Amino acid sequence: MNITIFGTGYVGLVTGTCLADAGHHVMCVDVDKAKIDRLNEGIIPIFEPGLEQMVRQNVESARLSFTTQSEEAVRFGTLQFIAVGTPPGEDGSADLQYVLQVAETIGRHMDDYKVIINKSTVPVGTAEKVQAKIAQTLQERGIELDYDVCSNPEFLKEGAAIEDFTRGARIVVGTHSEKAIKLIRECYAPYNRNREKIMVMDVRSAELTKYAANAMLATKISFMNEMANLAERLGADIEQVRQGIGSDPRIGYHFIYPGCGYGGSCFPKDVQALSRTAQQVGYRAEMLEAVEAINERQKHTLFEKLSKAFNGELKGKKIGVWGLAFKPNTDDMREAPSRVLMESLWEAGAQVYAYDPEAMPETRHIYGDRDDLKLCERMEDAVEGVDALVICTEWKQFRAVNLQGVSKAMKTPVVIDGRNLFSPLAAKEAGITYVSVGR
Repeated sequence: MNITIFGTGYVGLVTGTCLADAGHHVMCVDVDKAKIDRLNEGIIPIFEPGLEQMVRQNVESARLSFTTQSEEAVRFGTLQFIAVGTPPGEDGSADLQYVLQVAETIGRHMDDYKVIINKSTVPVGTAEKVQAKIAQTLQERGIELDYDVCSNPEFLKEGAAIEDFTRGARIVVGTHSEKAIKLIRECYAPYNRNREKIMVMDVRSAELTKYAANAMLATKISFMNEMANLAERLGADIEQVRQGIGSDPRIGYHFIYPGCGYGGSCFPKDVQALSRTAQQVGYRAEMLEAVEAINERQKHTLFEKLSKAFNGELKGKKIGVWGLAFKPNTDDMREAPSRVLMESLWEAGAQVYAYDPEAMPETRHIYGDRDDLKLCERMEDAVEGVDALVICTEWKQFRAVNLQGVSKAMKTPVVIDGRNLFSPLAAKEAGITYVSVGR
């Protein structure tokens, strides 16, 4: 099939590349010419394991191309995926300006039947707005053309996006059009062979499914962080509690790890957007408000624990930080707990010595050159002579370290572990003052 993808961000790039890798011909379009030029050279703007090689292979095989020419892109594909950003507005609601700009572009250039597929995470009712925008644009052109607008939300985890796309648990499609369903089934056929994954439902239900899924996962994280905070005050060990409740198949082990709060491009934005959507229809989603509030509070817990360890005297202290990305296997720092920590440390007059396997260029992009920020080339450099070490991200290389060596390298052996990576007993035996979450 010929497929067009609007947007070469995380979702658009992964979607386009995986569909090309399955044998389709995919054209990705973006307004950023420099970005498109780099992509055509096989240089990708994000870190996602396995993606760069897959992009290069499919560009070389002429199944994947990138362009800034929207007219060419609209005419290229029968399926038109919209995968542009929906950033939060000032009130937390999703900003649909880029989605509707694409809808107008499609309406301006289409000359035959198209299936317009919302891949972006969008509020309930967005497909109707896209439909109306295309209809308006066609009316202004004075022509009538057949088209369908569908919802096909993405369920990609950063760091495992290729696996999620190619071996995902479900493919949700929102439409009542049999013609559109047939074409979408053809599109996803390479990934629908083992069992029937395609779930067809009405458009509004598909749009809500995406938000509900992310809100549920965020709720599990915030619930465990609430329990961790309670465990600390009750003298219980949240790690033992986690194993105790995770063994219940009704609960399971996924997303019940306590820590220093969730971040990234999805959970914070989507919980806010769903909460605002509820307000717009006259309903107060109190659980979503609590999930959001708990997470914001949890992001401050690392600084609070560190400040307590030094009796509030952090001015002039050198603080090592392991992990800057919001999660492992990505360089994404959107809403990352590390940002809250570092900004609080700088406000308190401390210096930060930070290390992350992938996110240091992004850190430099966000904060620029600062006298109170040193980006270390090795994780060992971030502990040498520091007054304390704070762990923000659970990269695998942080899990098995020589705690004796860490203790000896530090000026003051204080470790604030926001991801519960180490055994408190092992840390104590290494002479470390070890503070974790909920233990």
